[in-house]
This record gives sequence, C-alpha cells and structure tokens, in this order.
Amino acid sequence: MTIPASFIQELIARADVVEIVGRYVQLKKAGANFMGLCPFHGEKSPSFSVSPTKQFYHCFGCGVHGNAIGFLMEHAGMGFVEAVHDLAGQYGLQVPEDDASPEERARAAGQRQKQATLFDVLEKAGEAYRKHLRNAPGAIDYLKRRGVSGEVAKQFGIGYAPAGWRALASVFPNYDDPLLAESGLVIVSEGTQGVNAEQASEGEARRYDRFRDRVMFPIRNVKGECIGFGGRVLGDEKPKYLNSPETPVFSKGRELYGLYEARAAFRERGFALVTEGYMDVVALAQLGFPNAVATLGTACTPEHVQKLFRFTESVVFSFDGDAAGRRAARKALDAALPYANDVRSMKFLFLPTEHDPDSFIREFGADAFARFIDDATPLSRFMLEAAREGCDLATAEGRAHMTSNVRPLWGALPDGAFKRQLLGDIAGMVQMGVEALNELWGSTAGPRNAPSSASAPTSRYRNDGDRTASDGRYGGKPSQSRPPSRGRVLPLTRPDLAVRLLLSNMTEWEGLSHEQHAMLCDLPGEHGRLFAWLDSQLHEHGAQPWAALREGLREQPFEGLATRLMTAPDGGPIGDPEGDQAADAARELRSVLDFMLDDRLKAQQSEAIAAVGTDPQALERYKALESRRLTLRARLKSNTDTA
Repeated sequence: MTIPASFIQELIARADVVEIVGRYVQLKKAGANFMGLCPFHGEKSPSFSVSPTKQFYHCFGCGVHGNAIGFLMEHAGMGFVEAVHDLAGQYGLQVPEDDASPEERARAAGQRQKQATLFDVLEKAGEAYRKHLRNAPGAIDYLKRRGVSGEVAKQFGIGYAPAGWRALASVFPNYDDPLLAESGLVIVSEGTQGVNAEQASEGEARRYDRFRDRVMFPIRNVKGECIGFGGRVLGDEKPKYLNSPETPVFSKGRELYGLYEARAAFRERGFALVTEGYMDVVALAQLGFPNAVATLGTACTPEHVQKLFRFTESVVFSFDGDAAGRRAARKALDAALPYANDVRSMKFLFLPTEHDPDSFIREFGADAFARFIDDATPLSRFMLEAAREGCDLATAEGRAHMTSNVRPLWGALPDGAFKRQLLGDIAGMVQMGVEALNELWGSTAGPRNAPSSASAPTSRYRNDGDRTASDGRYGGKPSQSRPPSRGRVLPLTRPDLAVRLLLSNMTEWEGLSHEQHAMLCDLPGEHGRLFAWLDSQLHEHGAQPWAALREGLREQPFEGLATRLMTAPDGGPIGDPEGDQAADAARELRSVLDFMLDDRLKAQQSEAIAAVGTDPQALERYKALESRRLTLRARLKSNTDTA
C-alpha cells in the first residue's frame, strides 16, 4: 500500500504532537515548549521536550526525536502504515491508498471497520461486566479476600460475568449478531452440551455466553482498547482461567495482560516484571509493584519479549520454582536470547514452590520481594545452567554434552560484547580454549535467529582467519614453530571482517559500488580512516598484496587495528586467499557489506520518518529505502538458505 505524500503532510499539519504525546507522557508547560520524563529511557529529571510550534519531540537525554507519527511508531510499537491509520482515525481522516485496487481498498476499509466495531462490542461488554460486579457479593468477596481494593479494581476495569447462559442478551438486544461470536463473547454450538432444554429445541439458535460466573479482567492493547477478556472462577472449578479465543483483534501470543496499565511504571521502576496470571498482576499493583504484566495462558514468545523492549531495557521473568515453572522459564529463555544485546538486562526469578508473588509479599513484605528481584538469576547464568543440566562436567562426555547443548543458545544471541564474554565463560566450563571452541563450532555458531539485521551469520572464517589451515593462514602448511595462542580471541564485528577481507584481497575494493565505498569510509573511528586510506592506496599504487600494504601502514594511526585483524592467533600473518578460497572470501565480503548496508538504510529510514512533516520528500525517501531493504533482505535470505 502506498499512502500519498500529500496526505502525510496534511495529517502532520492537522495532528497536535503535544496532544498525542500527552496521552502517554505527563507534560508540563516550560516556556514555549512542554517537558516531561522521557518514555524511552528511565530518568528522574525531565529532559523530554515537545514543541507545539515545530510539532516535534526531542529528548536531550537519549537523543530520540520525531513527529506524531514517529512517536506512535516508537512508543506504541506500530508500523508506519498502522501509525498513519491510527493518527488519521483520531482526527476523522480517511487514508487514501495510491496503488491499491478498489477491491483491496474495500477489503482494507472493511477490516478496519470490523476491528473498530469489535472494539466497541468488547468495550460495551466490559461496561456491563463492571456494572454486574456492583451487585455480585460473591465476586466482591473474592476480590476482597485477594486484597484487591476498589481503586485497583477500577484501574484494571475488573468486572463480573453473571451465571446465566445468556446474560449478554440484556446488553445486546440482537443476541444473534455474528459480531458477538467473532469477538469471542458468545459461543455458537452445533450440539446441545451446555445448552438448556429451551435453547436445545429444534430451530433455536444454540448460542450462549462464553464467560459465566467469573471475575472478568479486560485485556487491553497498548492504546487502551479492549481486545478480549480473561475470566477467573470464584471457586475451584475447571478451567480456573478462561481467555477469549483468537479474534481479528486479539492474539494471546502477542499480547500481555497489564501492559497498558504498567507502561509508566516500567520507567519509574526501571524494569518490567513478567508473571504468569491476571491476579499476579493485579495483586502486585495493589502491593506496590505496578510494573507487572502477565502472559495470557501461553508460553512467553519472542513477540512478547520484543514488545516489552519497546518500553524498557530491563525485564525480570517470574516463575514458580517447581518443574512446570522451570519448563516455562526455559521457553522464555529461548524467546529472550535473540534480544539479549549489550544494553539490555534480563533476569529469571524463581519463587519458592509454595508461593506466588501475592502470597510471598504478604508473608515476607514488599522489601523482601524487591530483594528477591535484585538477586534474580541473570540470563547468562540461567542459560549456562540450562545447558549444563544433566551433564557431568567432571567427565569429557559431560563436557562434550554441554558443548552441544549450549551451542544453539549462544548462537541465538546477537553479536556484541555480551555474546563475546559468554564465549569465554563457556570455554572455561567445558575446559576448551576459545580458539578450539571457535574451530569446533565454525560458522554455525553465529546468531542465526537473532532479530532484524543482527541475524547475519558469523564469518565462514574463524577468528584465526582460516577455514582449513591450522596455522591461521589462508592455505599453506601448519606452522610447526609457533605454539598455539591460548589467549581469548573474540568474534569479529562486521567492520572488522570487512577490513580483513579487503586487506587480504585488495582487488575486491575496485568492484565495490560508490555507495559501499562511502559506507565504509564513513564508519566511525579507526575503521573509517583505514578504509579511506585503502581507497587512496588503490588510486596511487593499484591493488597490492597484504605484505606491501603492511609496509605502507607503518606509523598510521590505524596500524594497530589492521595488524591485529591480519594476525593469526599463533602470531603468524594471515595470507592472501587463492583459488576457491578467494571466491569464498569474495562471496562473504558481499554478504557482510549487504548486512552493513541494511543497517545503514534502516538508520536513514529513521531519519526520513523524523523529517516527515517538515520535508516534502521525506516520505518518498522512506518508501524508496524500504523497497531497497526488501530487496536486500530477500538476497540475504537467499544467500543464507543456500550457504
């Protein structure tokens, strides 16, 4: 779908960024602008500025900035098209679509209308449940016994579904409306189970309320719209909890209960606490931990983790200490690993088997629970514990077993300092050198399933720069004179790998595009200066082997970077590739540069989105960049699949 640039300009002009941001951030007038606490990073003093004249927001602390569309994308986790539609809907504007057929436009409009109607239906049911709670002494007594105050019940919109089979018929006069079934409020049954005699009579529609005699917890999306319900029985009947089914507006694998209510608390407390049930969230909010959310009767998914990291850089997963809790934690670990970068913190909290968060706090106090959270198991330790489970590290067999277990876990991590440090820890536990572990794992230890561009496979060449030669050089015989190095050798970054591949085969520089040249020369620090120097050397002297380049590098400020990357672990030089190795190196260079270019285009997209509203061409740039990224990602996927 293509949205005309003229409409984007009109939308930006019509929208009030102060109003949009003010729905999520408490703003106070400060001169010509408004100030508040930044919703994108934790801070105690407001550095987040919103300008009504420029229709722009900017944080002086973390540097995030943009317009109303950018704010919805960054804060609510929307895509560009979704943010445009959401903002347009708030101002009563219809979004035109340039390249959509009349049928596609009609279908999209119908889908949006249906979603809006389902929101209305669910909200109307929620209002009815809240009214029923006032006249439901059993439900009120249950909530009081769980320590839930009226204020917290109101905050979460808690209600009660009466015991009758068709109580919603008094709320929706047209009880046969298909939307009631599509929203998950009503069940349409082909048989007679759960239907009284009158309903089961021939010709009578077998329809009845899904939720009956249950305390009702509305599930809201990040915009506060009701998308479903969770119902809890008052006694010990089964199932204890009942969720809405999957609908056009609700998917339990992507939604978190309490996220809408907890977002501000994430910033205040500095972390999100992920629990296992609705009552955990409500009770924790009551007892001083309003930063809790819960999965919806399903294991924690990558979508859950990704959504949380849109609001905070620190997540604590809370589980029961029994076997089921450990299994749930293991699934959460798998979901979390691709997002465990250098600036994020993830911990795993295991409560005593006889306690949930509510009972623990009531018995030991909020301070004890806070200390319990502080002492929770870091992701790194839990990952290693999970990998070594059932492995006797006193034996070679047990260490080999752990090596096999930990390989896919470590490989799921995005590249960075955290991943590199863990490699040394793993090597120590299995009593192998880092170089030996790299050699054993080879290229498949890379972050294959990490998100976005972090999924780039690691180099086919080990840290010693060779796939076949034990002396760390491309080809040649193993060195007999130098003992292997036992120091820690870290995996290469993409700029590092580009340096090594181009210094090893300078002729490849001639085949790069102008854009690739500019991208490499614009890299920060020593990498960019080294590539600029390499470009000048090619123009002055033509392609040279590494031995000649090494002489020209002497006393250059980036000499240390180049020699480090071109030195094998045993201290010998990495030679120039020949034959099949040269072809492999050339293919790998193209792959590395594609990943780097994808990162560069992504950054340019962010700049384009921030400029929409002030630059008439910004939207077109964004579209062109997205088209290029799609082509790049398709090529990268094809290369990975055939590697």
